[in-house]
Amino acid sequence: MSNRTFTMIKPDATSKGYTGAILDQIIKAGYSVKAMKWIKLSEEQAGLFYDIHRERPFFGELVQFMSSGPIVAAILEKDNAVADFRTLIGATNPAQAAEGTIRKNFAASIGENAVHGSDSDENAAIEGDFFFSKLERF
Repeated sequence: MSNRTFTMIKPDATSKGYTGAILDQIIKAGYSVKAMKWIKLSEEQAGLFYDIHRERPFFGELVQFMSSGPIVAAILEKDNAVADFRTLIGATNPAQAAEGTIRKNFAASIGENAVHGSDSDENAAIEGDFFFSKLERF
């Protein structure tokens, strides 16, 4: 089990000014930020990041959405980071997310769900490597 996970604050949340409040909730949950950057993905970059979903019917819409505005990418550290972060962000559908979760507080819909969180230790490492060099991590 790794103590690091990866997250992105998505374009819907950054455009609504929720970045600070989301980061505050993450830090108050006991995470420390080990790498962070503000970036706007091109469609090509978004497509590469979400390549695992290439054959899914929502892939084009996802790529367009994720390249529509800036995101905040971050590597976070805490004991049991991946599983605890999935609990902190809540269900993909904010209507089904538990009270107090990030998606319940800041997401508008399944498609505009405010944050991404890695679903496994393996994917956390892959996703962190997509955005950050070793020199950008602390």
